[in-house]
Amino acid sequence: MKLNDIRDNKGARKERVRVGRGIGSGLGKTAGRGQKGAKARSGVAINGFEGGQMPLHMRLPKRGFNNPFGKDYAEINIGALQKAIDEGKLDAGASLDQAALNAAGLTRGGKDGVRVLGKGSLTAKLNLTVAGVSKGAREAIEAAGGTVSVIEVVPAAEKAAAKKGKARTERLAAKAEKQKASQA
Repeated sequence: MKLNDIRDNKGARKERVRVGRGIGSGLGKTAGRGQKGAKARSGVAINGFEGGQMPLHMRLPKRGFNNPFGKDYAEINIGALQKAIDEGKLDAGASLDQAALNAAGLTRGGKDGVRVLGKGSLTAKLNLTVAGVSKGAREAIEAAGGTVSVIEVVPAAEKAAAKKGKARTERLAAKAEKQKASQA
């Protein structure tokens, strides 16, 4: 075996087919696209288009429900908290909130806060500040000598609505003052 004998396996490198290069190539003239019609033209992407007929995805019944008022909690079990403390990711003596749990890599997301659930066992004494806690989780934390305080987290949608309402109120007040000033 010499360097000049080294080759790829037969068929490993295949040149792309260059269509529209004359009759002799077998893919000349219409370049394998057939005769006329939308698909023979360039710039056509017809995913799900059924020639004007009502597409299948629109004919089928839709299922399920998206609750616009539903809460988005990042959920964590007490077993996962104990495991993180045992591994040294969390300090059991410190007050634990959503920021501390996110920093330790235990929770993600949760626009409306963290909710603690009761799966697993807990031996460490924890001081938690969270948006929600299940009955079993609260009992387990308090049995281990810890405390849980539940804070009210204002949902992002409500914050946006309140901000919008406040801006509108300020605009209307400014308009009323302007009218009073012009009348006086």
